[in-house]
Amino acid sequence: MSSYSISTASVKDIERLGEWADDEGWNPGRSDGQTFFSADPRGFFFGRLDGEAVASISAIRYGADFGFIGFYITRPWVRGQGYGIQVWRAGMEHLAGRNIGLDGVVEQQDNYQKSGFRRAWNNIRYEGVPSGAEAPGDIRLIDIRTVPFGQLAAYDRRFFPAPRDAFLASWVNLPDRTALAAVRDGRLHGFAVMRAASGASRIGPLYATSPDVALALMNALSATVPGSPVAIDVPDINKPSVRLMEELGLRPAFEAARMYTGPVPDVDLPGMFAVTSIELG
Repeated sequence: MSSYSISTASVKDIERLGEWADDEGWNPGRSDGQTFFSADPRGFFFGRLDGEAVASISAIRYGADFGFIGFYITRPWVRGQGYGIQVWRAGMEHLAGRNIGLDGVVEQQDNYQKSGFRRAWNNIRYEGVPSGAEAPGDIRLIDIRTVPFGQLAAYDRRFFPAPRDAFLASWVNLPDRTALAAVRDGRLHGFAVMRAASGASRIGPLYATSPDVALALMNALSATVPGSPVAIDVPDINKPSVRLMEELGLRPAFEAARMYTGPVPDVDLPGMFAVTSIELG
């Protein structure tokens, strides 16, 4: 008789998550796992069938009252047997009492609605080699690691429902990524991070006070991988960002529904030109 159990993940398990996500065609960043674990080490769950990992979910606690679901994966050869729903329940229990967000494939919206989620917008992944549109010359771009961290964390908090300092510090500082801040008139006007992936290089987040700031950041990041494709997850509710991606010649490649169990968080949606990660928000 088969034995099925659910436990929290080990550090090695987090590497497996990246491999599984790649198998699903999600194209995660190569070093994303190193940052994900810092967000909530107890927030990753694996279902194991006779000791073999076959299902996963991340259920990350942020602050006192927000959580985010991701990496909900059941391996293809055991789907339809109830193993996935059991890790789902473990993740949801870990986040009990919080407003919970997720980015789910559009065709699964009905299933998520049965668990109390409601759609807020869709995140559209735009992909391609950006064209060379020119940005204004009064925007100065600097290495994000030279920005005082308190200032950086406060800026990120405008776009995310809860503090995530440990995650953010790791996200911007790994050696395989380029992280830039945009400064105009001596003030921080945005920042963006690009990281290596098995496919197109991933950009996220992209925060900007205006489309021209977003363009300057996009140009600088894509110039570090000349002629190579990039991928960026854009909230369709941010129409200037959608227009910018289309003007740069990027095309939709994937779509996920951003959903919440509670009220849509009060964040700066006009300045959110791209989300950080569809796995962790």
